Amino acid sequence: MRILYFAWLRAKIGTAEEEVAPPAEVATTGDLITWLQSRGPAYADALANRAVVKVAVNQDYVGMDHPLAPGDEVALFPPVTGG
Repeated sequence: MRILYFAWLRAKIGTAEEEVAPPAEVATTGDLITWLQSRGPAYADALANRAVVKVAVNQDYVGMDHPLAPGDEVALFPPVTGG
């Protein structure tokens, strides 16, 4: 599974993207964020407030209950505002 991080999430976590193999119990995007938080303090800090973390799977916006598959591309980013 490929994870992409954008904006301040990328800065806090320290990488723009990574390939991960989450455990089998990671079935949804919410499960993935919980698992990522356990990977260290930078992840825990960046992903602490789910209200400001938006998710896209395979380039489609999804909710925290969206099911995941091993080959998915998951993008994590802050809310986008227009001006």
